[in-house]
Amino acid sequence: MSTQSLQPSPTKEVADQEGGARLFDPSPFDRPDPVLLKYYAIVSLASGPLFPIVFLPLFCKYVTLRYRFDTDGVAMQWGVLFRREIYLTHRRIQDIHLTRNIVQRWMGLASLGVQTASGSSAPEMTIEGLLVVEQLRDYLYLKMRGAKGHGTNNAQGQFDVVSNGNEGHAIESDEILQLLCQIRDGLRQSKESNEVAS
Repeated sequence: MSTQSLQPSPTKEVADQEGGARLFDPSPFDRPDPVLLKYYAIVSLASGPLFPIVFLPLFCKYVTLRYRFDTDGVAMQWGVLFRREIYLTHRRIQDIHLTRNIVQRWMGLASLGVQTASGSSAPEMTIEGLLVVEQLRDYLYLKMRGAKGHGTNNAQGQFDVVSNGNEGHAIESDEILQLLCQIRDGLRQSKESNEVAS
């Protein structure tokens, strides 16, 4: 079985249909990068004579590990004998933690821990083996907050992440924003009329 990555280059971006802005698209990243297998080998070598026992489960995880990023959430599945699949909707995501040990930094890897309100201190899902972890983290933050907007070119020449969000959630956010603006304007008018009366 070939371990060649089906993953495109780490700077995968797509053009916005409305005109020119470049958006991060996580959907092509369905397999971990081959660098993850090298990382697993280094971690297993650190166990000394237990190398085969430690490496075999990690190798099976690498070969079967798949990700799916869609408009509603994130799915992760792996396993040979016992298949495990985790699906988290963007609404369930509470926090995202990016961690790197010294070997991961050297290899350009990181682990992205996705936590929910399950009551456990451990992350519900740990995404590893992707080289675009910072962009993916930003994308998930925007999705979980229901952000809506367009990407802009930042100082490093990279494009910011954009999410179209959930349509119903965006409409609800717009209505709340309009209500808050009306309250603010009403308070300003009230304050100005009180100052004039004094």
